[in-house]
Amino acid sequence: LRKITGAEAALVVNNNAGATLLTLAALAGGKEVVVSRGQLIEIGGSFRLPDVMTSGGAILREVGTTNKTRIHDYRDAINPQTAALMRVHTSNYVIEGFSEAASLGELVQLAHSRNLPLIDDIGSGAVIDFSKYGVADEPVASESIRAGADLVLFSGDKLLGGPQCGIIVGRHALIQRIGKHPLMRALRVDKLILAALAATLRCYADSNLAEQAIPLLQLLSTAEENLKNRAERMAAQIAATSIVEQAVAEADFTYLGGGSVPTQRISTWTVTITPAHGSPDQLAKRLRSLSPAILARIHKDRLVIDLRSVFAHQDSRIVAALAALMPTDSTEDGREGE
Repeated sequence: LRKITGAEAALVVNNNAGATLLTLAALAGGKEVVVSRGQLIEIGGSFRLPDVMTSGGAILREVGTTNKTRIHDYRDAINPQTAALMRVHTSNYVIEGFSEAASLGELVQLAHSRNLPLIDDIGSGAVIDFSKYGVADEPVASESIRAGADLVLFSGDKLLGGPQCGIIVGRHALIQRIGKHPLMRALRVDKLILAALAATLRCYADSNLAEQAIPLLQLLSTAEENLKNRAERMAAQIAATSIVEQAVAEADFTYLGGGSVPTQRISTWTVTITPAHGSPDQLAKRLRSLSPAILARIHKDRLVIDLRSVFAHQDSRIVAALAALMPTDSTEDGREGE
């Protein structure tokens, strides 16, 4: 982690919410942490960042407004009770239009001028530049460290592509304080997680190896022409099965998912299927029931298989699974949750 991010030290806990909780408990217990109102995110499972922060004993000092927070808002909030400034990447939503946010450089300069640490929670955990995969403006851990952030927090799964965990990198003295807090024992990970994370991180030593060995990067780096050829071949094969009326290869777009870059479209090719019997919902349910399950989506009353989320060696298995399905009664109720 030190080599990849350029940080002095690193610590691993159970998830990024745990990283936030532990960091604030160790550095800001009973004191204030200044954060923008526009960055008070809600993560999965309806857990909210303000609740996580205050659970660690920190006093939340909200500044600015939802859409605009300037550097003077942070400056005006600093007082003798301030323990840290914090920036949080809004990885699962975007504020656009009439908006403004203080830059990381401005926050670092302000924090250091007041002898305060700047904590940068970058969320999804990019350790490389994802712009070459069509994912722009996603913060990279090493760039935050180079910009002067004292601590950078991020997930070990999601964009990093490793096991679920939370990673804290930054100044050695601060990492030591965090590691000695009693909550560290409660939030630590086991050796299997550490081994899986280490194996994942070793892949990043070589960008070509990372794209071959890390599933997320392998899927994102697949050339569009490759997806097109596979989609056309699969569509012809699927169209020949008894349960399909029509199967067509189409250029489309998809989203990364997993609470990351919610508005950025990624190019893909899909196979869109019109069932010969029953509804697309019924066919989707049957595919989900297989072992291994095949997960498709429904769009405009057609079943869609997205090749951006399918490995090449799985193409023939999908075709074979559809060919093995027998026609069903069209009156079967396959609509779940309605």
